[in-house]
Formats: sequence, structure tokens, C-alpha cells
Amino acid sequence: MTVHSSPTTFADRHIGARRQSDIDTMLKAVGYDTLDGLVDSAVPDSIRQDKPLTLESALSEVQVLAELRKLAGKNKMAVQMIGQGYYDTVTPPVIRRNIFEAPAWYTAYTPYQPEISQGRLEALLNFQTMVQDLTALPVANASLLDEATAVAEAVLLMRRANKSKTAKDGKTVLDADLLPQTIAIVLGRAEALGFEVEIADLTAGLPDGDINGLVLQQPGVSGRVWDQSAVIAEAKDRGALVTVAADLLALTLITPPGEQGADIAVGSTQRFGVPLFFGGPHAAYMAVRQGMERTLPGRIVGVSKDDAGVPAYRLALQTREQHIRREKATSNICTAQALLAIVSSFYAVYHGPDGLKAIAETVHNNARALASTLKVAGRELVSDSFFDTLTVRVPGKAAKVITAAEARGINLRLVDADTVGVSVDETTTPEVLSAVAVAFGAGPVASGEGFELPESVLRTSSYLQHPVFNTHRSETQLLRYIRRLSDRDLALDRTMIPLGSCTMKLNATAEMEAISWPEFASIHPFAPDSQTTGWRELIAGLEADLAEITGYDQVSIQPNAGSQGELAGLLAIRGYHHSRGEAQRNVCLIPASAHGTNAASAVLAGMKVVVVATAADGTIDHADLEAKIEAHKDVLSAIMITYPSTHGVYDSDVREVCDAIHAAGGQVYVDGANLNALVGLAQPGKFGGDVSHLNLHKTFCIPHGGGGPGVGPVAAKAHLAPFMPGDANKAAHEAGHGVAISASRFGSAGVLPISWAYVKLMGGQGLTEATKSALLAANYVAARLDEHFPVLYTGETGLVAHECILDLRELTARTGVTAEDVAKRLIDFGFHAPTLSFPVAGTLMVEPTESEDLAEIDRFIEAMITIRKEIDQVAAGDFTVEKSPLRNAPHTAAAVVSSDWDRTYPREQAAFPVASLRQDKYFPPVGRIDGAAGDRNLVCSCPPLSEFEN
Repeated sequence: MTVHSSPTTFADRHIGARRQSDIDTMLKAVGYDTLDGLVDSAVPDSIRQDKPLTLESALSEVQVLAELRKLAGKNKMAVQMIGQGYYDTVTPPVIRRNIFEAPAWYTAYTPYQPEISQGRLEALLNFQTMVQDLTALPVANASLLDEATAVAEAVLLMRRANKSKTAKDGKTVLDADLLPQTIAIVLGRAEALGFEVEIADLTAGLPDGDINGLVLQQPGVSGRVWDQSAVIAEAKDRGALVTVAADLLALTLITPPGEQGADIAVGSTQRFGVPLFFGGPHAAYMAVRQGMERTLPGRIVGVSKDDAGVPAYRLALQTREQHIRREKATSNICTAQALLAIVSSFYAVYHGPDGLKAIAETVHNNARALASTLKVAGRELVSDSFFDTLTVRVPGKAAKVITAAEARGINLRLVDADTVGVSVDETTTPEVLSAVAVAFGAGPVASGEGFELPESVLRTSSYLQHPVFNTHRSETQLLRYIRRLSDRDLALDRTMIPLGSCTMKLNATAEMEAISWPEFASIHPFAPDSQTTGWRELIAGLEADLAEITGYDQVSIQPNAGSQGELAGLLAIRGYHHSRGEAQRNVCLIPASAHGTNAASAVLAGMKVVVVATAADGTIDHADLEAKIEAHKDVLSAIMITYPSTHGVYDSDVREVCDAIHAAGGQVYVDGANLNALVGLAQPGKFGGDVSHLNLHKTFCIPHGGGGPGVGPVAAKAHLAPFMPGDANKAAHEAGHGVAISASRFGSAGVLPISWAYVKLMGGQGLTEATKSALLAANYVAARLDEHFPVLYTGETGLVAHECILDLRELTARTGVTAEDVAKRLIDFGFHAPTLSFPVAGTLMVEPTESEDLAEIDRFIEAMITIRKEIDQVAAGDFTVEKSPLRNAPHTAAAVVSSDWDRTYPREQAAFPVASLRQDKYFPPVGRIDGAAGDRNLVCSCPPLSEFEN
């Protein structure tokens, strides 16, 4: 008799504990007979959805990739010469395959545990060095989200850093030649925060009045390059600070902002090897003059040393992280575009200073040749001084030129009825230049003379002289450098990353495959709609699926990080209240346990934060909530709650909280960070939420990329729909639309095929099974570890949601062993640590996710139990905490083989605390890093560690 097995579904690949025997083992430990019984007990009836998700049936990987091919085929490929901050570029194949498409790089988490992040930290330090050199400013961060929002961050930085008595409360002046999307973003932020912005043609000098900060563009959106040193000097004489939004490739030829006297430089690194991606993800940069580093938003990679005195990288000034500063935060930036910053940094490593300059000269010379041809034909240029972009006056004929170019497969920029923009990039060929000339009624193009950059703007200083940018010239060298750095790190391709609140789950290869297809990756964000049908169908489909999953009426995927989704949701609430004549409603209630970016986003949305106390069991303190509502009922704007709570439990009273806020005239913001515990079981839009942001880089499988890309869609009920994010490339406050949140209409569209594919591969049933499996995994960990590390919070039925908090405070008080000691000791077992001391100091928050199999979860449990035995050894006096393997963790290979081993525990215990490690052992490249020393001695550039090793 032939036995036919059921075909394996994608859900069987995605969910780790899929065998019934494994499920039964886990259920037995938790004390339940069935998975549905566990779920029914854990999830309150009051929030359960009453019907299954109405999504399409799950597709196979082959079917999903075929559907993606159809969608890709609906996009029309063209030569992209629109410019406006976005340029076609060549991603060197060695970088594309070995970084962008390599799970060792794209599955890594933000490098908060630096001992296991030395590779990506070095790559990010290379990024900072690249930015510092090209801008001629001494301090840079390790990336921001996009150029427009980076300028907004710079404006806010100038407003808080300017101490001039006359200028500190002055207006912000924007150069009229800024990118239009940048102007729209700054105007939106300014309107919420209530400061004045003036747009002026700065070639005519500064406007009258007190000026807090000035923003220039170099080159301008028109392409104009000019000596800005005089206007910068005048602004500084009047007490203003100055920001220049600069093109890094142009800075290989023209005077950098730092040498012209600017305080801040910002911009995009997209054209350094990162595809257009229909608008993102692209890493922005920010660099500042000395003295401003401690107010710089984002992350800074610096250098400290480990316990053996070896130099080691870490994120410096970590106390500036917005999770910690909350309502005192000066920025809500959390996710950055780390993976794309790493790609850009390797692009500079690949080409070196000479290669970058050669690219820039080729681009500039091609633009000059086109300009000469157009001028001979009688076409008027807006500026004769340019780098790569020409703005051409063709009175009454702009549309005709655009159409003629499109007929030749080329997209140009329609500035207005009389003006066309043309941007040259490294992919532009002589044939393309001639086709453009013909579209203007000129040509063909021949190499021409003239249009040299004026001497006053030419760069004379050197850049990228560091050996890292001058060593890896052959592909063999570069490939080995990339491999050497990735081997220093722990990412999801090697080990479980049990981070609470961060949901480090499978990023399936089939989900990732389409994002580098040219039909998706090579589309300009401002390409005509007729060329982007496939993109817009994919996005509309994903938005519809997310609306069904969350129970909301509308979704916008524009926000390019969770923090930006928070801001978008709060601005929608603000717009709603203002539309009803209730502009006085500006108080946002936030529980003490909430994610730190909640409070930071509320401040940026122009709201006043009022903290609500947390009860002993981890729930919202209802007495305090009622008192705060009563005290602020006339000015109450919203409450921000995370559900399940940040403490990892389903609060059964969430509907009561929502009803109380609504009764007082407020709106309910449900933070979607923990949606992995709700999908298919409960919908925030149905149990009381008015608006939520989602984290596609958590619940919906976009990989974390070492700290980004992230996507934070905002989902809202119908009454908030008119205030959802607007299009920054159109009118800043177009009727019926809210404030633009990111530079491009669809944010980081380039990574959306990942989440689209995940939803299609799983279907409604698979997504629901994933949620149930996540609950089972977390409760299994909690049940197995509770006797060793007490679980701090549980729900009314004694269960947790998708994560649990392990309480080490009593152990710390008794033995001196800290949660950080446990986190560092886990490295010796080959694990990334759980979330350390958030949301409760002295604890570890564990989220195993549904993607981990029982064997890996048991390996983690074994590690934690072994660590508890070592803590007991400290308690028993076998060794002091200072001389224990916990305090001396992690142990490097060099430490273990050292001939002067003098520790009070054997080498075997240090390196191989469990037998399984003898087969597959990860040794960190450095020992425990001295964080305090790193903050005291902030260093923003240094040689690669390999130079110290030599």
C-alpha cells in the first residue's frame, strides 16, 4: 500500500516547531493539551476577532515568485534622468551578492551588543569616515533615514544648539533651490512644532530678520553649483547656524561644506551603489563640526577597548538613544538604514578616492557635453555652473520634450511648463546623451568644451586617504575583507536572537529574492505612473492585506521606520483634532512602560507628554489613568499604548482603557510593535484603536539589516484617513492629505516585496498559526526557566504573550551577578542576548518567535540553566563575582589559549560550558568592552582592527 504524504507548505518552513511531537512536548511543559486551549486561555475573549482573516489562500514559493514576476513585468524600465536627489548607480556585484544578498549581513540586529558586532561596526565606522572626509566635518553618525528627513533633523538640531540671544528663537531659512520633497518635510515638521520657516533665493543674499538656522543645497535641485562661503559667513555673523545638503559624489570635485564654514552637512548616500528602489531604502548621512557631537541624532560608532586592552568598536553615547531619553529626546530616530550605509561604505572601499573622482569627472564631463550641445542649439540653461544636472528653459515646450524623451526610453524631470531637468549619473552612455539631445531638438552630442566648474568652488583638499579605502583593489581582497568582517558577527543565519520586542524571525530567501530584480530596483520614485503599474499594484495589495489583518480602514506604507509610523499616526490625530476646532487637545498620555520612541514621537508631533503609572502587575495603573484623564480631559489628544503590553502580557482591560479615552474626547494610538502576538487572533482596529503603526521589519519579515531598513506603515480608522501621510513631491498641504513623513510617496518601497511575499506565502491560516506558535514558544521558555529566573509578569491566567521578562534583580542583590553579566556570558554559548534592562532595569526580555525550532529553543534554555548554575557557584563562594566566568565573559580564543591563564575556573568552563559547543564554537573577536571609556573618549574614525592586530 502506498502512503501519500501531504505536501510541505511554506508555513511548515517558516514555523520552527511544526512537528506534532515537538508541539506536544512544549504544551506539556506549559500545562495544556492543545495549542488552541493555550491560546484561548492566554488571549482575552474581549479582544478576540470573531472571524478568520479573509486573505487569499496561501501560495507556494514558486507561485509567489511567478506572481512577483508578473508584477515586475508591469513596471516599465527606462533610463532614469529625473534626478531630484535620486540617481541610477552600479552596485558592484561583489557587494550585491556578498553583502546586500548575504544573510550574514542582512539578518543581523542593531549592534547594541558590540562584542558580537565588530564586523558591522567596522563597516559603519568606514561609512562615518567616508562622510567625514568628503564633507570635511569631523563627526558623522552611522546613517539616518533619507535626505529630506535628515534635513529636518538638522533643522531641529540647529534650533536646539543655537545659543545666540538674538538668533536662537529666529526663523529657519531654506534655500529655494532645495529639493522640493525636503522643503515639504521641513514645513510639515515646523507646522507641528510651531516655528517659522522662510524659503528664499539665497544667491540674492539673506532675508531680513532674526535667523536661527540656514539650509543650503549643493548642488541645488536646479543643478546650480556656486560658492556659498560668503552667504555662510554672513549667516554666522548674524548668529545663525548653517546646514548644507550636499551630494557626496560632487564633493570629490567641489569645496566641501566644512571648508566653506558650515556647521552641519546632510544628504543621501544612495548614489554610492544603492539602487533607486522606487524611493528607498537609502541611507542618509549627517556630519557636524566639533562640539555638536553630543546633540547629533542617530548613532555614532566609536572606539573603546576590551578587558584585555584591545581596541574595540561600540556604539558611543548610547545614553542618547531615544528609548532612554523618552519625552526629553531631541529626535525619535531609532531604526537607521544600516544595511544600506554598509553597502555605500563598501562602494567607497571598492572604488577608493581615485575611482570615486574618476566617476565624478565622467559624470560631470558628460553633463558638460550635453550642455554644450544644447547651447549650440539655442537652448537656455538656468545655470552655467553645474555638476551633473542641467535645468533647461524650453518656453511652452517642456511637456513635448518630456514626451519625446520618454518615447526614447528616457525619463527627464518636468519642472514646469517651460522648464526641463536632466540629471546625468554613472550609468549614462554617449548614446543616451545623444537621445536626450534629440528630444530637445538638438544633437547629436559631441565632446564639448566649456562649462568648467569655477575655480572658487573646486576642491583642493584630499579625502579617503585611510588605508581601508586604498587597499582592497582586487575583488579577491575585497571578498576576503567582507568575509572577515562578517565572521566577527553573530546574526540570525548562525543563531537564535531572542530579543524581546524586536521579533527576529525568519527572513525567507524566497521573500528576499525579488527586491534586487531590476524591474523593481531600478525604478525612480518620481517616474510616471504609466511606468509603475506593477509597483503600485503590489503596494495597494499589501496595504489592503495589512488593513484586513489589523482591522483598520486604511493603511499608508510611506513611513520608512517604526518611529516615523508613530509620528505619522500622531500627526493624523493632531490633524483630526484641529479639523474639529479642538486645537487645544495636545496632551498625550503614555504609560511608564511604553517604548521610548512613543514619547519622543509625541514631542515631535507637538504634543505634551503625561506619563501614566504602571501597577505592580505590569498593567496600567487605573487609578492614575483616571486621575490623568480627569486632569486633562479638556486638552486630551491621545493615549499611546502597546498591545500586548511592553511587559509581554495581554492586559484584559484594554477595551476599558480605550473607552475611557474616547469618552474624554481623545484618540487611541495602539503601538504595533507587538503585533506578532495578535495577527489572526485580534485586530487593534476592532478592539478600540483609532490608529497604529506596524513594524514590517518585525512582524512581517523584512530583515533588520544590522539596524535598518525598517518600514513602519500607519493604519487608521476612516475618520483619520484624510490626515494620513501626504506626498512630499506635491503640494506640502494638499487638500485631503496629511503631512508628508518621508521624501518619497511610498517610503522604503524597495523592501515591500518581502512583506508582500510573506503574507501571500502564509495566507490567513498560516499567519494565524504563526501567531499561535509564537505564543507557544514564549510560554514554553517561560515555563522552563521560571524556577531559574522568575518570570516577572504574566496575565490573569498565568501566561505570557509572545515574550517574557526574566527577573534577575533578586539574584543580583544576592550575588552581584547582573543582567549584563548574563547577556555577555550568553555570547560564550553562541547566542545574542535577549533585550537587556528594558522595560524593567535588571531584567532580560526574551522573544523566541515562531521561527525557532524546539532544538534551538532548548539550546537556549540549556544555556540559561547552565548560567544559573554558575550564579549559584558565586552564591556558594566557589569564586567571587569579579573572578567568575560571568563577569569575565565573553571569552575570546586568545584569552582561552593564553599561557598565563590565572582564572579561578578552568578553560573548559570558559570556552565549552556545554558539550555541544565543542563542535560549532563561535569565539568573539574581542572581550567585554569598556563602555564608559568609550563615552569619555569619543572617537569617530580609526584604523580597522586588523591594523591593531598586525
